Amino acid sequence: MNPSVAQAAAPAAEPVARRPSLVGRTRPGLGEALAEIGVPEKERRMRVGQLWNWIYHYGVRDFQEMTTIGKGLRAQLAERFSLDLPEVTAEQVSSDGTRKWLLRMPPAGPRDRGAEIECVYIPEVDRGTLCVSSQVGCTLTCTFCHTGTQRLVRNLTTEEIVAQLMVARERLGDFPNRTPPEGAFVPGDGGRFVSNIVFMGMGEPLYNFDGVRDAIAVISDDQGLSLGRRRITVSTSGVVPQIGPLGDEMGTMLAISLHAVRDDLRNELVPLNRKYPIKDLLEACRTYPGLSNAKRITFEYVMLKGVNDSDAEARELVRLLKGIPAKINLIPFNPWPGTRYECSDWERIERFSEIVFKAGYASPVRTPRGRDILAACGQLKSETEKLSARARLMLEQGEAETAAAAH
Repeated sequence: MNPSVAQAAAPAAEPVARRPSLVGRTRPGLGEALAEIGVPEKERRMRVGQLWNWIYHYGVRDFQEMTTIGKGLRAQLAERFSLDLPEVTAEQVSSDGTRKWLLRMPPAGPRDRGAEIECVYIPEVDRGTLCVSSQVGCTLTCTFCHTGTQRLVRNLTTEEIVAQLMVARERLGDFPNRTPPEGAFVPGDGGRFVSNIVFMGMGEPLYNFDGVRDAIAVISDDQGLSLGRRRITVSTSGVVPQIGPLGDEMGTMLAISLHAVRDDLRNELVPLNRKYPIKDLLEACRTYPGLSNAKRITFEYVMLKGVNDSDAEARELVRLLKGIPAKINLIPFNPWPGTRYECSDWERIERFSEIVFKAGYASPVRTPRGRDILAACGQLKSETEKLSARARLMLEQGEAETAAAAH
């Protein structure tokens, strides 16, 4: 028989089933995993604590390193689960030291090629800040934001949000007693590991409330990743009904993407304002749980030349925020291909800042970081969006075929 015919006639190999990763799971999630492999209920709490410590404190990538767990259970875990992290498909390094990672998440199904998102690490003298994403794409279409030009694909899971911090710590050599992977950047001057997290990447965090809430619970647990909630900031464009629950259930710092002092202009810059106007947004801020001078709200204000940067608008901003413990972050606009906006002149930004400062508000001008790799505020957008679009089309086609077969 012709070998090529024999090869063609052979049945297609079954795809290898991917073992689900335990990285990113909550404590209840780890308990469910243990239940799957038959660990008795009375034993699970102890085993969850062991797994938690090994995964989140030590960052292990092999069940065999978990020496406080018996060999038999380690073998069971390894047979059913993995400790995989998302794949780093690209790493860009800015001239200022900012790093942007393009991460590919494991496929969610047979027709899913895996979601791709970006997260950014910003090293500073006194801290290292990780900007994480909460969605693939974004639904808000803010006109000055590059991410807003990429349509929403889906929410990230709790595991996928936590995994961004895990990748960063792995790439920075920030787990105890672990050798960093080849090519990793290990800060050598102290104090530059990930110390702060901001939910300011791709997506609107409060439209993925449950996923973000559960991820924060994992990130802030003092037996594992141990980042205090005062070091975690959730930034929203103004999803008013979820602001109070954010304070009650997560207790993090709050940032508001304000960018305008009039509803007509904010309707254009941040279309969500048509649903939740400035008055309603600021009322939600005034009643934010735990609000105090020690826990101020950060109002983000992108400086757009000739659009929102006049002296009158600076004074109106001060009037609107009266009585709210606040800090105002002035953000020089970060350009991106195709935008119609320009950054305000530096003298204009300084004048705006001076008016706000003299009214008693801290008004730092955020130094643009990572502009040259499109990693600065408002610039994030997956460089493989076309690939993601193809994957989404395949998924939609698969769903249509399944629906047709059901009928």
